[in-house]
Amino acid sequence: MAELERRQLKKSLKPHWVWAIAFGSAIGWGAFVLPTDWIGDAGPIGVVIGILLGAALMMIIGVSYGFLIKKFPVTGGEFSYAYIGFGRKYAFFAGWFLTLGYICIVALNASALALLAKFLFPQFAAIGTLYSVAGYDVSIIQILIASFVLILFAFLNIRGTSFSGKTQFIFSIILILGILMLAVGAIFAEGPSFQNITPAFEPSQPAIASILAILAVAPFAYVGFDNIPQAAEEFQFESRKAFGLIIWSLVAAGLAYSFMIIITASTMPWQELLTQINEQNSVWGTGDAIQSYMGRAGVFIIALAICMGIFTGLNGFYLSASRLTFAMGRARILPNAFRALHSKYHTPYVGILFTMAVCLIAPWFGREALLWVVDMSSTGVAIAYFFCTATAYKIFKWSEQSKTTNNASIVAPGKKFLSLLGMISSIIFLVLLLLPGSPAALGKESLMALGIWALLGILFYTLNSGRYNKLTDEELNYLILGKEKI
Repeated sequence: MAELERRQLKKSLKPHWVWAIAFGSAIGWGAFVLPTDWIGDAGPIGVVIGILLGAALMMIIGVSYGFLIKKFPVTGGEFSYAYIGFGRKYAFFAGWFLTLGYICIVALNASALALLAKFLFPQFAAIGTLYSVAGYDVSIIQILIASFVLILFAFLNIRGTSFSGKTQFIFSIILILGILMLAVGAIFAEGPSFQNITPAFEPSQPAIASILAILAVAPFAYVGFDNIPQAAEEFQFESRKAFGLIIWSLVAAGLAYSFMIIITASTMPWQELLTQINEQNSVWGTGDAIQSYMGRAGVFIIALAICMGIFTGLNGFYLSASRLTFAMGRARILPNAFRALHSKYHTPYVGILFTMAVCLIAPWFGREALLWVVDMSSTGVAIAYFFCTATAYKIFKWSEQSKTTNNASIVAPGKKFLSLLGMISSIIFLVLLLLPGSPAALGKESLMALGIWALLGILFYTLNSGRYNKLTDEELNYLILGKEKI
C-alpha cells in the first residue's frame, strides 16, 4: 500500500570510500585545532594515553557495530539498532540525540574554516567585526566563509553519494600526507625535541584526572567511525567487511591524533608554548607551534591538512545526518519530507538541507561555541553508542541454554562480553560528561543547548507520534529493517 512505501538508497559506495568516510570524519578539524587546548588540560602524554585508550574503547564498541551492520545492513544506524533492542520510543530517543551529534560536527567543521581564515589572513577576517562572544570577535567575513562552505557541501552531497565517496578518499590521502610532512619537518628542523614534552602530565592534577579528561571526549574524537552504519544500505560490497573498515579507521585516526599532539608539544617546552599562546591571544595555537619550526611553509602544509580535515568532516557528517533523518522519516517519526529522495540524484536532500539550515546558526557564535558544541555532540554520540552495544548485548547469548526464540539471537560469549564492556564504556562517557564535578563535566552553555535540543525533540515526537505509534510491529519492522520480522 502507498502509505507503507519504503524508499531505498542506491548501492554506490566502495570499501575504500567507506573507510575514508569513517577516518576523515573522525579526524575532521579537531586534530589540527585542538592539540594545544588538550595539552593544556592534560599534558602531552596524558592526551596521547587518553586518545589511544579512547581508540581501544571505540574498537570494543566497534565489535557491536560490526555485528549489527552485518546482520541489519540498513541506513539509520543506532536508530535502527535501538528499535531492534528496545522498541520504538527508545529508537527515537537514540536517533534524535545522534542527529544532534552529527549536526554539531558539521557546524564545527564550517566554523573551523573561519578560524583558519582568521589565523592566515587576520586583517581580512576582521573586516566587518560585529561583536564578541566570550572574548572572541565575530566578523561578517568569518560568518560568510563558514556559511559558504556549509552551502557548498550541502549542494555537493545532494549531487550524489559516489561523488562524496570519491572526494572523501582523495581528501583523506592528502590529510595523511600533510601530517607525515609535518612529522618529517619536526624531525629534521632545529628546535623540536622530545625533551619538550616534559612534564608528561598537567602538573596541577593527578595523572588519572588528566587521562579521564581526554578520555571523556573520545566519543567526539572518534565519532566518524559510526558513519559506516549510516551508509550500510549503500554498500557495493558485503556488509561483513564493515567491521574491518571500522577497526582500520580507528587505528588510523588514533595515530593521526597522537602524531599531531607529539608534533605540537615537541616544538618548544609545552608549558612555555601555552604561555606564549595566551600572552599573544593566539586564535590557533597549533598553527603557531608549526610556524615556529617550519615557517610559512609549515603553515601552508597544516592549512592544507586542516582544509582536508574540514572537507572530510563536512562530507561525512552531511552524509550521516541526512541518512539518519531519512531513516527516521521512512519510519514515520519525522515529517514525510525527510524520506523524500531527489528526483535526479536519488539522495535524501531534505535531511541535507535541514542539517545545513541548523548549522548556519553556528558561525554567528564564534570560536567559543566550538568548544561548547564539542561537549554537546559527545553526549549525543555516547547515548547512541550505549544503545548499539546494549542491543548487541541482548542479541548475543552466553550459551545455548540462554538462547531465546528471537531469530536474531546468537551464541557468542566473547562478543557478549565485549558488548558488555562497550555498554560500560558508554555509561562512563555519559557520567564523565553529565556528572557535576567530573573532570569533563559539561559547562552551563552546553547544558542549556542540550536542553533546547531535548525540548525540540519532544515537539517533533509529539507532532509525529500519532502515526508512528499506530503502525503495527510488522509494518515498522518493514519500514526500518526492510523485513517484517527481526
